[in-house]
Amino acid sequence: MSRRPPHDKRHDADDRHAEEGDGDDSVIGRALVRSLVVIGCLLLVAGAIAAWRLSPRPRPEVVETALTLPSRRARPEVMLPALPFTDMTGSAGIGFIHESGAAGEKLLPETMGGGCACFDFDGDGDQDILFTSGCRWPWDERPVTRPATQALYRNDGDWRFTDVTVGSGLDVSFYATGVAVGDFDADGRPDLFLAAVGPDRLFRNLGDGRFADVTASAGVAGDDGDWSTSCSFVDADGDGDLDLFVCHYVVWSRDLDRAQDFRLIGGGRAYGRPQNFAGTYPRLWRNDGGGRFADASAEAGVEVRNPATGVPAGKSLGVACDDLDGDGRIDIVVANDTVQNFLFHNLGNGRFEEVAGPAGVAYDTEGRARGAMGIDIARFRNDDEVGILIGNFANEMSALYVSTGRQLQFRDDAVSNGLGPETRQELTFGVLFADVDLDGRPDVLQVNGHLEEDINKVQRTQFYEQSPELFWNCGADQATEFVPVPQSSVGEGFHRPLVGRGAATADLDGDGDPDFVITSAGGPARLLRNDQSTGHHWIRLRLVGGSGNPEAIGALVELRTSGGGTVPRRCVGPARSYQSQSELPVTFGLGTSADPVTVQIRWPDGGTTLHPDLAVGRLHTIVRDAASPAP
Repeated sequence: MSRRPPHDKRHDADDRHAEEGDGDDSVIGRALVRSLVVIGCLLLVAGAIAAWRLSPRPRPEVVETALTLPSRRARPEVMLPALPFTDMTGSAGIGFIHESGAAGEKLLPETMGGGCACFDFDGDGDQDILFTSGCRWPWDERPVTRPATQALYRNDGDWRFTDVTVGSGLDVSFYATGVAVGDFDADGRPDLFLAAVGPDRLFRNLGDGRFADVTASAGVAGDDGDWSTSCSFVDADGDGDLDLFVCHYVVWSRDLDRAQDFRLIGGGRAYGRPQNFAGTYPRLWRNDGGGRFADASAEAGVEVRNPATGVPAGKSLGVACDDLDGDGRIDIVVANDTVQNFLFHNLGNGRFEEVAGPAGVAYDTEGRARGAMGIDIARFRNDDEVGILIGNFANEMSALYVSTGRQLQFRDDAVSNGLGPETRQELTFGVLFADVDLDGRPDVLQVNGHLEEDINKVQRTQFYEQSPELFWNCGADQATEFVPVPQSSVGEGFHRPLVGRGAATADLDGDGDPDFVITSAGGPARLLRNDQSTGHHWIRLRLVGGSGNPEAIGALVELRTSGGGTVPRRCVGPARSYQSQSELPVTFGLGTSADPVTVQIRWPDGGTTLHPDLAVGRLHTIVRDAASPAP
């Protein structure tokens, strides 16, 4: 039985079309006529519209209104002074060369360099110099005649320094990085804390040119795997003695570093990035008296975690301490590399709150973390505004966070005041405020140098050795507040490139103006004499504090002149720049004024004293216990 194919309706439709086709011719004709009529009407309408658009029309009358420009602010003419510096390194007897330990493996600590400190270790009234050094790695089998050690130079006056390291107790070899100066045992002699890759060291000043290693008895060595960088003595809990704040960088080991196998583009092995290493906590050592310290980091609130992952958030390289909000308690600011900066607001009783984010100093203006290294704090406008200066990585501008009065609210003024654009290209480590020409306005020193010796092969705008930079503060009433000082003004000795790292400032020759000490990674240090000849006047103050803090670290000094006007202020805080310490005495430039001045001091214990009619052009020593309270 055959099966009939299924019925297809499409065939029926085709059949109907074939059968009805002959009767539809008249219908098609009528439709064509209607279409032609519609098209003609549309063409007539379109033509009318086109004719209307193309026809000339009267133009509206244009009346020109006079333009009123904003009035231009009158500014005094800026005259850049000559600010020459002379390189005194060789003639002064400074022969220190930093040992990085580099032997081809390209291990990250080798790039970071060491620090320096200006302090009066022998109590003779002038500033001596200490340099920290790394050493050969334990696995390095290269022959060495004399292991690298720390270096102590005694200031003998008239720009002569004598190397007194041997027999000082500081002639020890370990991988030292940063240095802090402070009289932790209140015996009237400045002691030394040396940060390190590995266990840190605390040296007590014995007073006869010798230092004793008291690390074990003090309990401040830290862990064997720590990598400490900048550090500072500070009275964190307000009990009158000096505690110790220590920055830690990243979790590091040789094996971990080598396993990363970092490479330059088109080249060989390169130094690693901090992003590839885990973060750490800074540490706060509380001074419990009797030469003993206790780890108070957790209870003090300085152990910061990443809120998303819970891991340690810090990669700290720089620290500076100051009373940022005028509440009488010292706050701590930390510069972090590739992660947010920290601002530890002192709440009292040894407790801190990390507020860098809400305060506006954690990131750049676009909310990004930068490669932050060195740091300094100053009231560089001689008012209540506080400036936090931070040096950053290459192709990142230096930051200058400025507070609004005494509030913990900061804005980055680096672009608006001219400093930022001039610092974008360099890789900056050490930064310092210092009134180089003694006109009363703190200027800015930046010390620069790259990490990679071959960086110019892959980045034509970058160089391993880079010149230091000096920026003259020409005043807040100028459109550009900080002006770069050219080589023709500072001199070739200042401007000569080096792999710059740490920096410290001190009046090394007693003439009132600040001189500079600069360190170099794996190279010689540089000693720069300030030869400015502006004729400006000055006054210097050395404070002697109470029984627990003889150096008055944390005191706020306020200067008042007979002419009134601005009120310069300086905080006694030697921990500045990168892994370095500047002198304890404070200097005020007075410009053309030679009149006696009045000084008000708010001491670390909260007491205030007033000291009228102090003669200019000399160093005054002011003793807390002998001073009369301010009215």
